Amino acid sequence: MLKKLTLLSMAFLMPLLLAAQELKSPDGNLSMKFELSDEGVPFYNLNYKGKPVIKPSALGLELMDFPSMNAGFEVKEVKEQSVDSSWKPVWGKQSTIRNSYNELLVTLVQPALKERFIRIRFRLFDDGLGFRYEFPKQPELKYFIIKEELTEFALADDHKIFWIPGDYDTNEYPYTTSKISELPAKMPEATIEITAQRPIKNLAVQTPSMMKTADGLYINIHEAALENYSGMNLNVDAKTYKMSTHLTPDAVGNKGYLQTDTHSPWRTIVVSDQATDILASNMIVNLNEPTAYEDVSWIKPVKYIGVWWEYFIHRGSSWAYGTETNVKLDQDFTKLTPSGRHGATTENVKKYIDFAAKHGFDAVLVEGWNIGWEDWFGNWKEDVFDFVTPYPDFDVEELEKYASAKGVRIMMHHETSASATNYERRLDRAFQFMADHGYNSVKTGYVGKIIPRGEHHDGQWMVNHYIHVARRAADYEIMVNSHEAVRPTGLHRTYPNWIAQESARGTEFEAMGGLHPEHTTILPFTRLMGGPMDYTPGIFQTTYNNGKQRINTTLVKQLAYYITMYSPLQMAADLPENYERFPDAFQFIKDVALDWDDSYYLEAEPGDYVTIARKAKGKKEWYVGGVTDENARTANIGFDFLPKGEKFIATIYADGKDASWNENPQSYTIRKVVVDSKSKLSQKLAPGGGVAISIVEATKDSMKGLKKL
Repeated sequence: MLKKLTLLSMAFLMPLLLAAQELKSPDGNLSMKFELSDEGVPFYNLNYKGKPVIKPSALGLELMDFPSMNAGFEVKEVKEQSVDSSWKPVWGKQSTIRNSYNELLVTLVQPALKERFIRIRFRLFDDGLGFRYEFPKQPELKYFIIKEELTEFALADDHKIFWIPGDYDTNEYPYTTSKISELPAKMPEATIEITAQRPIKNLAVQTPSMMKTADGLYINIHEAALENYSGMNLNVDAKTYKMSTHLTPDAVGNKGYLQTDTHSPWRTIVVSDQATDILASNMIVNLNEPTAYEDVSWIKPVKYIGVWWEYFIHRGSSWAYGTETNVKLDQDFTKLTPSGRHGATTENVKKYIDFAAKHGFDAVLVEGWNIGWEDWFGNWKEDVFDFVTPYPDFDVEELEKYASAKGVRIMMHHETSASATNYERRLDRAFQFMADHGYNSVKTGYVGKIIPRGEHHDGQWMVNHYIHVARRAADYEIMVNSHEAVRPTGLHRTYPNWIAQESARGTEFEAMGGLHPEHTTILPFTRLMGGPMDYTPGIFQTTYNNGKQRINTTLVKQLAYYITMYSPLQMAADLPENYERFPDAFQFIKDVALDWDDSYYLEAEPGDYVTIARKAKGKKEWYVGGVTDENARTANIGFDFLPKGEKFIATIYADGKDASWNENPQSYTIRKVVVDSKSKLSQKLAPGGGVAISIVEATKDSMKGLKKL
């Protein structure tokens, strides 16, 4: 009798397995459906509050030399589970992050291929969907090569999209805003010339891809936990509005080499009808694995200055020591002809150390300290740097003692000139050199065409390289800030010493033609979705080179970046003397925190404005930053994030009445007021401007003579 009951149960369950599988988010606003077509092709769709986000879209992979995984499937097993937990990041925008989702795990078998099978795991959060392919160990699948991933994102309409061109090697394009249907016409102009670029030949854009529907729905497509896999771009059909994965190829055109048991990165779709919810999403970082590091006590946020900006503003400083243009690492660099323009001299670095010590900065970045800069770029040269030999005018031991005596660290700089093979060969010596001389953080760079030749910045080989550097650095208790690397995908949870990245068009481009004022109202919705950015803010002197160079912001907007452009690694990027000219405004940079208990997303619209408040970790201090595009606007700031029934002093750094990004950008006002949780502020932002606010506990003495807001 028991056997008959079991058979009846199986007979009853099989139709359910073959039918569509539905999943809802914990709050019920998002719903996802998974099903197979008559040909056994997997499909999914996604709705938000009844509105279509992703119409039925195919899933699968095309393999080299093997039958592909895109059809002929049957459902073998379906499992569901719900998770609601929390975890504490080593550093971050919040001290505690909730991780709540409903999961659907579908096992698909291809009977015609000796029961070869894969799994697709879906996790539906209140703020979006993540899914990935899983390849368990099995007799019919051991080693395989990906020809292309076939994941589709069929959008419901011709959405507004904030995009940069699809490219295998650079993320440093300016953003274009258009309709999806306008991409073909706008792509040629958007694909500007950039160092070491490789634009995708067909119509494609990069992720994170930010969109807004005509009825006010915000959609963000990206990926999470990119390890041992190629970075993803998105093919675009401008007529049907369908996107699909376009993986970065290697030197021979393949797109990934995998061995079971393994899995793909997560494909992520963050969705809301509130722009602020997109910024608040933790879904991408939640889809990454917890760190396996046993000791993380040495990983600390860093506020730094550096010998850096002076190289960009035609002041005459140079990374290179000599005037020669053909050098080798084994030659005697003391015999080079000094240019007299070298920036990384012992004397100059001491001035930066003095400034850092005086104003409470943690570290001083020094670029151009090491031999090889005379012909570092453009020659596809492999042995370009050795990462341990200083120029004749840079005394490592003396500066180590000088900085240590003043309580300041020197931040290492490892520009690789994209020669990753050279860097990996020398990595342990370079990190040991750092450990021996008191360096605990390094800025890495990958400017140029990648070596191994034919590989790309966003390909599987380089993805593994960046992670190898982070993991090896952890063995030496070193923090890594990578520039020109693949865009982040939340891996700072797994590798918390990978403390920041550039991977977008940052402040240095203000010295190379300028950035549009809307640029930093888009980046929080795109580049920063995957992790913190070393944007290098804080430029106070906004015109250079007799007015020929202009920073396209107001001074106050530069202050606001310390809140809106999130990073636990923040640079005061301007020259020390420019801060000394504006000591009252500089106070905000000195005060602002780097690590946070909580973040509050007050108002936002991609391409227009962003206003964010954050609470300093372990302190009764809050900081607010608001930025606008080229248009003046009024920021409406409520202080209901403050504890009820208590009074605080708010110092408001605001654009002057006559300020704008292109006229009087250094015009600003500073005022103090008393605030509480009921206070509201309507603050005018100048064109290309911003507002920055610091908030501390009030005392009777500190409130004397101040107005209440």
